[in-house]
Amino acid sequence: MKKVLILIFIIISYITISKITTNLNIIPKEAIRIRVLANSNSNVDQEIKKEVKDNLEPYLYNLLSQTHDVNIAKKLININMDNIKNNIKNTLQNRQDYKINFGKNYFPKKEYKGITYDEGYYDSLLITLGNGLGDNWWCVLFPPLCLLEGQEYTDYEYSSYVSELINKYFN
Repeated sequence: MKKVLILIFIIISYITISKITTNLNIIPKEAIRIRVLANSNSNVDQEIKKEVKDNLEPYLYNLLSQTHDVNIAKKLININMDNIKNNIKNTLQNRQDYKINFGKNYFPKKEYKGITYDEGYYDSLLITLGNGLGDNWWCVLFPPLCLLEGQEYTDYEYSSYVSELINKYFN
């Protein structure tokens, strides 16, 4: 009897954790993404892309971290567009040209940690460096899931944290 109860507990735990992980890796429709598209795949251009991402990410997180409404987040991004452009310009220091677009932008299909993110047009902040022919970096800007990039989480901790954020911003 004891073995049966342990087996039932293990099965229920597995199903629960699988369901949580599967459900939490879907990006909400109300999300705003950010994408930085490198000039090329050269080491120099990929490093420049990383610099832009690393300098812009904390600014945007601080800008949006207390916001719980996607429409307010969009307004804050629009109002602060000059600051965003200055951040990018200061990071690039005339090494490359760039374009920035805030609106519906195309994202290719991506697989990450066993999850497939569909291609399509999404509300996003797109920064194209130079010719934009290199690999890109992207994540969810609102709710502020980019925060997870710099922290080490187990898959379960990651799922729990994402669940908290989604509940905070969309419930």
